[in-house]
Amino acid sequence: MDLVSIIVNCYNGEKYLNKTLESIQRQKYENWELIFWDNQSTDQSKFIFESFNEPRFRYFYAEKHTTLYEARTLACKKCNGKFIAFLDCDDWWYDDFLSARESFFESQKYKFSFSKFHYYFEKSNKFQIHSKKALPSGKVYDSLSKNYLVAISSLIVKKDLLKKINFFNSEFNIIGDFEAVMKMSKTEEAYAIQKPLLCIRVHGKNFSDEHRKMFFEEFKKWYNCQIRDELFNRNKIYFIKKLLYLYIVGLTPKFLKDLLKKK
Repeated sequence: MDLVSIIVNCYNGEKYLNKTLESIQRQKYENWELIFWDNQSTDQSKFIFESFNEPRFRYFYAEKHTTLYEARTLACKKCNGKFIAFLDCDDWWYDDFLSARESFFESQKYKFSFSKFHYYFEKSNKFQIHSKKALPSGKVYDSLSKNYLVAISSLIVKKDLLKKINFFNSEFNIIGDFEAVMKMSKTEEAYAIQKPLLCIRVHGKNFSDEHRKMFFEEFKKWYNCQIRDELFNRNKIYFIKKLLYLYIVGLTPKFLKDLLKKK
């Protein structure tokens, strides 16, 4: 069994952290290590982590507070595993999250993997599957350009591939995993799992929801920096549509949004 390194990046994540760490500890696939990257939290996150007393849990305290994706890169460099997985500290995995990937772990063809997932809406206490359509496998750049269906908490990547793309862009706080996945999908094949293997919590204070203008600005920066090759050009219209959507959602004044909702 290959070693899987699991990265949990944390900054003041105490509210949901117990459930996140418990879900890692319950994995049926047992050959893993946890890299817990504390981005200078000021809450009880460290004490919650230490309460588990789990030998496979490894704690790292950042020398300085950084952007999320710089923190992800720093955590990646502490990993010993052949594969790297990611779990946000307000999400949780089902107990077969890793064991369901064993075909992927054994494959020479596929370099990264993602799965379906559930949303958990905290306010209404309801679960909803993210996508009822089948996820694409193989060369997925075109599919993801039209409809990006990869959550970082569902993602597992061969460490060598992350090294090859120089890990994550440290300038990003929101779209760093999107940028990395799109870069990988230009040259490598993905292994998609059609079964939901995790739950993403929607609680009204998710970072991307609270920073919609930043989301737009980061996506615009990504778009402007892309090499205009054949792959990009044939999907350009989908990226423009995404930009327009993010502009409307992120920059439209609240009173206009409320008027639109009333209609």
